[in-house]
Amino acid sequence: MSDSEAKTEKTDQVVNSEDKSDSVDEIDAKVLTTSVEKAIDIYKKVRENNRKDITEKEIAEIDKECEKIRNRDVITKDLQHEPIEITSGNNLIVTGPPTLTRFEKARIVGARALQLSLGAPIFIEIPKNAKTSLEIAMEELKQRILPIVIKRTLPNEDYQNIPLEQFE
Repeated sequence: MSDSEAKTEKTDQVVNSEDKSDSVDEIDAKVLTTSVEKAIDIYKKVRENNRKDITEKEIAEIDKECEKIRNRDVITKDLQHEPIEITSGNNLIVTGPPTLTRFEKARIVGARALQLSLGAPIFIEIPKNAKTSLEIAMEELKQRILPIVIKRTLPNEDYQNIPLEQFE
């Protein structure tokens, strides 16, 4: 058995023998209290900066700030965020740029070209220079007549559904 495994096992035995009567919530409270006190000690050391000439006013100020730290609410449980749709009353684009990104354009044109190649109806009169379904899809996008909605999602999973007509 290596030294680290032996130390871990010994620590587990000490913790288990000391805290058998304590509930999980009491253990969590003890851990939080000790970690907050350690943070306050470190904060004091940083603020005092090994100075010998600290005034009483500075000490009082540091103590006030330490008390603020001690009285803060500690978040111990992260609640699950429910994604919501972001809406704006006057059709503003809130998430992302007001124009289509190159990735959105590529996705729209690719999907529409596939639809056209599989026999979907065309929304425009076919241009004389268009030879492929890709060129027709690009022209449809340029004229903004596709019935497509872009869903832009934020990192917290909130989203905004934006019709193609709203983009510049």
